[in-house]
Amino acid sequence: MIESADNQALRGEIIRVCRRLYERGLIAGGEGNVSARMKDGSVLITPAGASKVELQEADLVVVSPTGQRVAGSGRPSSELGMHLRIYQLRQDAGAVVHAHPPFATALAVAGEDLMAPVLPEIVVQTGGVPLVPYATPGSPALAAAIEPFLPRHDAFLMANHGATSFGSTLSIAHQRMETLEHAARILCLARALGHVSVLTDEECEALLASRPGPSRPNEGGAPTRRPEGP
Repeated sequence: MIESADNQALRGEIIRVCRRLYERGLIAGGEGNVSARMKDGSVLITPAGASKVELQEADLVVVSPTGQRVAGSGRPSSELGMHLRIYQLRQDAGAVVHAHPPFATALAVAGEDLMAPVLPEIVVQTGGVPLVPYATPGSPALAAAIEPFLPRHDAFLMANHGATSFGSTLSIAHQRMETLEHAARILCLARALGHVSVLTDEECEALLASRPGPSRPNEGGAPTRRPEGP
């Protein structure tokens, strides 16, 4: 299979994102998966069970929009179904990142989300990060569980599992993952100090008005204001 220069560049970008996730402590061992949509609609994705820090460009797998392997010797990530569901329902999505960032995942294990408007960066970049109910990783049920959240959100926590973010490019998808983990860490530290302040509705609306993407004021994607205890 002869790939275009654009697709070859995507391979390099995915490898760089994988290594960045590892270096930032957002994944360990064989955790996590990364994909990007190619110009013909095919999806380039990391292989199942591989250590992301050791991946090479040739290890990546190409699948059709319906999940059939087109190129690559390995098996595509077990989370392929989730990636494909995102691409099917969000035509603006060009890349997907799934990781297990420690602080964000701790919130997900505790049954909490990042919907409270605490940090402007989260409000602007994702419109709030909801918690997806638990479903077995890699199962069709997981792909179904994320579906209700896709129209309004660009990132979400996954109960007892991890976090997923996406964007028009790999850079944006990865940036959202780093941002939600940084926000989760700040929130946990603020709780340890004994108080978390939330933005007012007016402050939130001003932020959302400038946000690109599907989540706009009064469209259901706005973060939820609620008191945050220690």
